Amino acid sequence: MPSLGPALRPNQWVPQRTYATMAAAWAALVILLWLFGAGIFPSPARVLEALRNLTASQGLIGELLTSLTLFAEALAVAVAISFTLAYLSVVPALRPIVTALTKARFLSLVGFTFVFTIWFSGGHALKLALLVFGISAFLLTSMVDVVASVPTEKLDHARTLRMGDWRVVWEVVVLGQMGPAFDAIRQNAAMGWMMLTMVEGLVRGEGGIGTMLVDQQKHFNLAAIVAVQGVFLIAGFFQDAFLGWLKSVLVPSAALVTARGKGG
Repeated sequence: MPSLGPALRPNQWVPQRTYATMAAAWAALVILLWLFGAGIFPSPARVLEALRNLTASQGLIGELLTSLTLFAEALAVAVAISFTLAYLSVVPALRPIVTALTKARFLSLVGFTFVFTIWFSGGHALKLALLVFGISAFLLTSMVDVVASVPTEKLDHARTLRMGDWRVVWEVVVLGQMGPAFDAIRQNAAMGWMMLTMVEGLVRGEGGIGTMLVDQQKHFNLAAIVAVQGVFLIAGFFQDAFLGWLKSVLVPSAALVTARGKGG
């Protein structure tokens, strides 16, 4: 039985076995509360029945694939746009424009739906554009912070190696900050799942799991809502795990730093 003493004090390191034990205990507590609590949530049996009905009669798997495809496209475009703008912020003349674009995260998508509809004529292109706008506004802000966090000493060290200005940007800012850049993608991709429901609710032409969730909410089918939210949670979990694995493959040095931090 692992010792739980350090886990109950702040800023203490605990071994993976202890951490797994605590996670299992919390999970068991949540399940017990769900089974025997008198809350408003439907029972696990009702949620599983709703999940079966959604899969058999409403094409849940197909709707999920539609949403995953849209989300993957939007994330790829948003990463390309946000990373390019963030790396261009190293040029002082372009920095005010990039800084102004980061403020777009305070804007509501609802007010821009009409403008985007005129530009993209509805359908898949409109959904993609709205989702890219929503993700890019936040991802650009995170990436600008990643670029700005590069220590001046690293830039000076690269210059002492007789690197040109753009070579310094490539070696120190782009490659040197690849680990934090992956973390920014993981955080903002998770936020994108919240926007997915709104976008698919606004543009319902192609369906999607967000459209399914809005329909269930309209009829206040709480068991189906919990079932769809559970699918969201599982899809997001695997997406997060995939991005973490991709980071460990493409940026092994960042994964090594993380492992050392956990170990010590």
